[in-house]
Amino acid sequence: MTVQRVTATEAAEQLIHQLREMHGPLLFHQSGGCCDGSAPMCFPRGDFKVGEQDVLLGEVAGEPFYISGPQFEYWQHTHLIIDVVTGRGSGFSLEAPEGVRFLTRSRLYTDEESAALAREGDPPRGPEAHLS
Repeated sequence: MTVQRVTATEAAEQLIHQLREMHGPLLFHQSGGCCDGSAPMCFPRGDFKVGEQDVLLGEVAGEPFYISGPQFEYWQHTHLIIDVVTGRGSGFSLEAPEGVRFLTRSRLYTDEESAALAREGDPPRGPEAHLS
């Protein structure tokens, strides 16, 4: 059983495709900061420096999705679902000029999913992380 740690709604995937057409390859980062720092941020891929402790959770619409190491410790038992809602956030995320913002929803993993993730071990960390 393969368990995805992060997915996106259809609306979020459509926005990601639109942003990729406008800005080229993208990168997502979910920090644990205050304010909009707790929302997923979308950047042109070269405009955000991934840290050594950042965890590569997976991809959304073909774009890498990282989460800060400390935030991963809190959320490692939840499946993240990236959605989009109307309204502007106050951050620097690429979707802000479009009048929408990305939002992270979550759900707890089932016992079966948790067991599968435990067998896989921790996801890769750092700027050189790649999905297997």
